[in-house]
Amino acid sequence: MARIPLVIVAAVARDGCLGDDGRLPARLPTDMKHYRSLTMGKPMLMGRKTWDSIGRALPGRETIVVTRDASFRAEGAHVVHDTASALVLGEARARAMGADAVILAGGGELYRALIHRVDRIELTEVDVDLGGRTTFPPLEPGEWLETHREEGVRAPQDEAAFRFVTYKRRARSAPPVENEGNGA
Repeated sequence: MARIPLVIVAAVARDGCLGDDGRLPARLPTDMKHYRSLTMGKPMLMGRKTWDSIGRALPGRETIVVTRDASFRAEGAHVVHDTASALVLGEARARAMGADAVILAGGGELYRALIHRVDRIELTEVDVDLGGRTTFPPLEPGEWLETHREEGVRAPQDEAAFRFVTYKRRARSAPPVENEGNGA
């Protein structure tokens, strides 16, 4: 049985910042609609800090929260304590839901821990600089191929200009999944 693709969906400022203090790079209702279209009907893996910033399970998706805190509970979500368990559960839930991907929804620590397993990246590049601490991992040009770039149509409520960019992994050479113990 083929592995279900792991897809990062993220918004990133020009300086690589994912956000600061639980806030996205900018308020972009247009990107939120795009995010919804990419994630609807799919399981989503996220760290505890990302869960806290959203504050709830998103409708129409199954959320899997990765945390080292053994006592952590998240109403309406699954909780796991390492990345290997998150990947296994994500794939099982994707199969049960009939989903074509497992979404890696953030944050920075989880992106860095699992970037070697990711098959595709759906990035919203936001035209702001934040200077925050949480950043997106650098993409190695030899590993990633940009397959789509589209200027976002900025609505009056959008705080910044943006574009949607898709990257696909050039060659699969991921190491086997180990119980890495990572999580937020």
